[in-house]
Amino acid sequence: MLLTTANKITIARILLVPLFVLSLIEYTASGRDVFRWLAVILFFVAAVGDGVDGWVARRFNQRTEMGALLDPLADKLLLVLGLVVLSLDNGARLDRVPLWLTITVLARDVMLLVLLVLVNYLVGKGTVRPHLIGKLATVLQMTCVLWALLRLDAGALFWWAAAATVCTAVSGLIYLGDGIAMLRQPKSKPSADQAAP
Repeated sequence: MLLTTANKITIARILLVPLFVLSLIEYTASGRDVFRWLAVILFFVAAVGDGVDGWVARRFNQRTEMGALLDPLADKLLLVLGLVVLSLDNGARLDRVPLWLTITVLARDVMLLVLLVLVNYLVGKGTVRPHLIGKLATVLQMTCVLWALLRLDAGALFWWAAAATVCTAVSGLIYLGDGIAMLRQPKSKPSADQAAP
């Protein structure tokens, strides 16, 4: 199958993730500021690419099942790996993202994965509709990662993380309700599904 432009952008975003993580790890190990700025640039480009590939898919009618799978995967890899590394003790080089944010994000995403597997197995492919609170959670998580990377005020980072944690937890509860509702439906034929943020 020929890759669409939107899918190529999404794949490029996924390929940026290991470069971002390696740059971040190199900075925490060596303290060389060039690697911190490289991590900032890579994270920013990958995050902006999320909006770009979505716009291209809508504008040029390039929505595909592959894109519906890869786009949220790119987001999850970027954010989860960034949060995990930034939750570690990186000494005086970087402020730590609170571990409770990272655990909340991981717990919600694992729950979503389990729900999707159950729905696909027991009911057939369901549609998980993105909610505003889920999108807000993603934006706040990205803000936390950039805030820590840019070495901005540590006190404010705590409040960004608190807001991100609340939105992530609430969105998880909403998606859990959606998943339970789908599990109560009779088994249907497979249909295209969208992944939640």
